[in-house]
Amino acid sequence: LGSLSLLSHASGYISFFQSVLEMKANAAPEEFWPALNFWIFFAVGHPILQPILWISDVLHGSPGPSVGGLVPITFILGNVVAIAAATFSKEIRNAVNVAALFAFLSYVGAGIDGTAGLGDFNLQLDDKYKGQVVKGCPAYDEVRQPSMDNFDINKYQGLWYEQKFHDWTQFKEVYDTTLDIKLTPDGKGWIDDFAVKGPAPDAAPLSWDKSPVANGAHYFLFGRVDPKDPPGILRESGFGVEFPNYIVDVQKDPATGEYKEAIQFQCLERGGVRVFEGINFMSRNPEMTPAEMEAMHARAEKAGMFPYGASPEQMHSVARKTPGSPDIDNNWQAMWRALGVDKLLELLTESIEDGGR
Repeated sequence: LGSLSLLSHASGYISFFQSVLEMKANAAPEEFWPALNFWIFFAVGHPILQPILWISDVLHGSPGPSVGGLVPITFILGNVVAIAAATFSKEIRNAVNVAALFAFLSYVGAGIDGTAGLGDFNLQLDDKYKGQVVKGCPAYDEVRQPSMDNFDINKYQGLWYEQKFHDWTQFKEVYDTTLDIKLTPDGKGWIDDFAVKGPAPDAAPLSWDKSPVANGAHYFLFGRVDPKDPPGILRESGFGVEFPNYIVDVQKDPATGEYKEAIQFQCLERGGVRVFEGINFMSRNPEMTPAEMEAMHARAEKAGMFPYGASPEQMHSVARKTPGSPDIDNNWQAMWRALGVDKLLELLTESIEDGGR
């Protein structure tokens, strides 16, 4: 069964390795390897998360009394039995390892051939749109919309709510995503405080409120404002690569002139091969109406972004926490606080932010 599952993704793997060889032939080593490592990091991260979420739901769905109000006795006993079986039986241990390997390769293969979810795990290089391969990244002028005339980057600062994304550096298992963007004091750099909660209730219905980041976590994206770029391009850095973040479209509040909606488009190309594309639909309000979302897709289509992942079926909708909802508090959250996890996350957030200034 594992072999058949893997073979079902064979054509995707072949196309992927052909693109990797093309990239290697046309890109300098100092450009090729960081881009490939960037891809590998997230290609591996997604399948690793799945068993973690599954085990967590098994843990919190196990029947019987709990030790310290945290871990059911039946879960502990089940783990003892499973570990003992794997320890003392070479056949079971080998079977588990082989099954895990096939499951991993099949999951990545589904991302490569586009069957694992186009919004968050579309891994193919130079992937297809409507049966046609779309190569490389577009120039900013090819996607920039007239709404960007007289763009003021200072007005772009502040809190944005992410509504939809097409981006394999993000995970569909998180929710309530926000981006808090600010310029450095000299105006030459920018910091994006990317905040998430996770896992989402739909992703882990039995365990979502037990997570150490159920009440949120932050990580930071850093970049620079290149004076040679036209207004609307931010240079984004991370994981050893730099690529442009195009602000393609903004919508203004007619009363105040402030930006209320925005479309971002990131694209990484090396050796003529598109390694990554990321698209964000954002608004200043936590919720958008279906009509507003439909209009945003229409503007993205007009910008020529559908071939890169901006059509409705290629984007993931971000679940949103009800505004004003209290923080989650239960035995597991009390344990995380007792262990100092909340303080550790705060310290990590502050150190990363300070390091990016």
